Amino acid sequence: MDHVEALLIGGRAGVGKTTVGWEVSAQLAAAGVAHAYIEGDMIGQLHPAPAGDPDRVQVTERNLAAMWAEYARLGCRRLVYTRTVSVLPEYGAMIQRALTGEVRLIRILLTASDATAVDRLTRREQGSRLEAELRTTAQKAPMLEARAPAGTVRVGTDDRPVTEIAKEVIAVAGWLQ
Repeated sequence: MDHVEALLIGGRAGVGKTTVGWEVSAQLAAAGVAHAYIEGDMIGQLHPAPAGDPDRVQVTERNLAAMWAEYARLGCRRLVYTRTVSVLPEYGAMIQRALTGEVRLIRILLTASDATAVDRLTRREQGSRLEAELRTTAQKAPMLEARAPAGTVRVGTDDRPVTEIAKEVIAVAGWLQ
């Protein structure tokens, strides 16, 4: 493979991005498929936000570029990347810049009902973030649905085991063929 492939797993809070990302990584590893897994929400977490970068997009891009440079040096050509907005066009452009060269983007938008998202968030969030997460997840679902570009594959996560969801995501990527 002479190009890079980036599997972008996005979706509102509570759809299971992190859980699915880890399971995708585990299934790929079990099949002997070389890849890296990066949780995008974590590589831009700092407070306060840098001057001129209130949404931390620039610092996220620089951190991703630095991490990817090392993975690429080690021969990695596939990236599993999770972040709420990763499927959006401007975020895909940022990922292409950070990974450099020819990059094939595979966009997966995980979906879940409001009830499922609220249930998962209520079980997950034990601190002061719960109210904010509940408020923003309801806003992000329609925004992501409306702005995801053509070719984005929707994968429902309601009442499904993570192993099954991950198999579907990997099948869309075509990484086990």
